[in-house]
Amino acid sequence: MSGLIPFNRKRNDLMNIGFDDFSNMLDDFFTGSWPIQRSLAGDTFKIDIQDNDTEYTIEAELPGVKKEDVEITLNDGRLNISVKKEEVSENKSKKYIHRERKYAQMSRSILLADADDEGIKAKLEEGVLTIQVPKKQHEDTSKRIMIE
Repeated sequence: MSGLIPFNRKRNDLMNIGFDDFSNMLDDFFTGSWPIQRSLAGDTFKIDIQDNDTEYTIEAELPGVKKEDVEITLNDGRLNISVKKEEVSENKSKKYIHRERKYAQMSRSILLADADDEGIKAKLEEGVLTIQVPKKQHEDTSKRIMIE
């Protein structure tokens, strides 16, 4: 009995949220409570946003994604980053034993209220998408009112 592996291999502490690996996902599905309490933190790409004086710099981790699979839009100060990836592994022989298809779609939306839609630059290099969004130059429209 000491050589047996426990059925559910994940730690049941408060810091462990979601599915850690495939075997735990199956274990949770068949033995867990209904509805399944799944964290979506691992289902999307991670982003970092830097607020500089004149621009925002956004870095998104997109390993294995080609630039043709990424769409970036800016609409009313809302920057949307969308990734659609489809992989088909197919054997031309009709006697195939294994055939796979994979389709993934993820998107993130960031509100940049003072973003300028002119001069935005984006670059995908080594799995990191870097977007530089210039800020609009705001003029000080405040007026000092004299007290009588």
